[in-house]
Amino acid sequence: MAAFGRSGTFIVCLAVLFTLLPQNTHHHTMLEGIPSGKTRVLDLSYAISDKLVPWPGDEKFFEAKVNASIEKNGYFTRSFWMLEHYGTHLDAPAHFPPGKATVDQIPAKQLFGPAVVIDVRAESGKDADYQLGAARVEAWEKGHGRIPEEAIVLLRTGWASRWPDVRKYRNQDEKGKMHFPGFSAEAAKLLIDRKVSGLGCDTLSIDHGASSDYSVHHLALGAGLYQLENLADLSELPETGAFLIVAPIKLEGGSGGPVRVFALLP
Repeated sequence: MAAFGRSGTFIVCLAVLFTLLPQNTHHHTMLEGIPSGKTRVLDLSYAISDKLVPWPGDEKFFEAKVNASIEKNGYFTRSFWMLEHYGTHLDAPAHFPPGKATVDQIPAKQLFGPAVVIDVRAESGKDADYQLGAARVEAWEKGHGRIPEEAIVLLRTGWASRWPDVRKYRNQDEKGKMHFPGFSAEAAKLLIDRKVSGLGCDTLSIDHGASSDYSVHHLALGAGLYQLENLADLSELPETGAFLIVAPIKLEGGSGGPVRVFALLP
């Protein structure tokens, strides 16, 4: 026993700790499984270019310029300019009042969490103006259990199948009003009560396209949540069991910015 020493005791304590925290062990195992392929990594982000769908009225949204080339300089670099809210991006709380935090001020731990996927493709297929209601969230919980604190709730509408067709994705009527699904204010209030970290969607906005008051933006961002918009195809994500890594640009003072979102799947 004497030869076992303090280091051996420490290892045993760690082993006991991991057995007491099965969820953490699961996430740790998922990370270990990435190099071997036992854990799948899904990239839920679109590559940034000038071919993405901008918000109506944004005439300039992305520009890239070659600064140095292999032929002339022996190395390759570019400069680029883009809007903060373009392509797959994150809305920081400061984007809408009464939110305060800018993108660089979002706590790092808030950018990691279990994914909760609410699949409304059937509803969205019948009604382009569909809004996720609180009752639909509660129905999800009846089947999967209470939404955990610090979860990241994703709305799977199937709208990504329209990307990057501007006409189909915006789905504007003759008056220019957009029509695509989103969260309702009632659902946002319930999810805020659940203490989730963020909301995400595979559409142009967390609010449904025809919204004129952006109530979900005001509620969610005002409560300190962040929002993920224009997520790529979510069809391979299970409703529970995935773990998300949200990696936005750390732009000082930013109202938001481009984001890379990864889902880990066993």
